[in-house]
Amino acid sequence: MPTFDVTLEPNMVELRNAVDQANKEITNRFDFKGSDARVEQAEQLLTAFADDDFKLGQVRDVLLGKCAKRSVDVRFLDYGRIEKISGDKVKQVITVRSGIQSDTAKRIVKLVKDSKMKLQASIQGETVRVSGTKRDDLQNAIALIREQVSELPLSFGNFRD
Repeated sequence: MPTFDVTLEPNMVELRNAVDQANKEITNRFDFKGSDARVEQAEQLLTAFADDDFKLGQVRDVLLGKCAKRSVDVRFLDYGRIEKISGDKVKQVITVRSGIQSDTAKRIVKLVKDSKMKLQASIQGETVRVSGTKRDDLQNAIALIREQVSELPLSFGNFRD
């Protein structure tokens, strides 16, 4: 029975490279001279530090530019609120999304069931497995999920016959 998995998995190596390149550019830019602007990475969390809100926006822009160059989809990044730390300095926690949340997984399962195709969808931890009898139906399901769930960079893998 043909199946495929719907996953949400960022390329952590490319993300690490993008963070390193962003930090390198921030240290070399003239408008950041003498400031404490940087991006730190700890597993699934990025933390952007800057002297004020304007510079924090500039740090985010540099990070997004480097992510785009490294082919890291920026929809993986979920921005927290800006927090004040000692003095005028600010920081922002950026969460890297990994694994499909349960409400999104339920939405994908409902989408497949409502499509009237002869397919079964089941939630398997942080992935959704879709199975059916025809490969064409699976390909149509991939197109449908990509169209309806456009706010997340979903990947479709483990395609088996």
